[in-house]
Amino acid sequence: MSIYLGNLTPEQIESRLGINITAEDKELLKKTHQPEVNNVPIAPGKWHCFDLPFMIMTSDVKTARMFVDIFSKYEPSTFRECLQIGWKSEVVE
Repeated sequence: MSIYLGNLTPEQIESRLGINITAEDKELLKKTHQPEVNNVPIAPGKWHCFDLPFMIMTSDVKTARMFVDIFSKYEPSTFRECLQIGWKSEVVE
């Protein structure tokens, strides 16, 4: 059994990584954030960031790649810590 804790906002992710996400990317992240995931699957095109472990979870590869595209704009050595990006496909009714 895995335990995931927390619900980080785009601003909290930005602060924790020590980077400045562009206003355009931050707006996209705000629109696609799913704050509630307790007993609720992550909807297609949405994401949730856990504090422990520091991980962004999405429901599909396309949304996960959105994060790779956003974060690849920054020099990895400037990140304060590592961030995991993953996806878990589930059927949402």
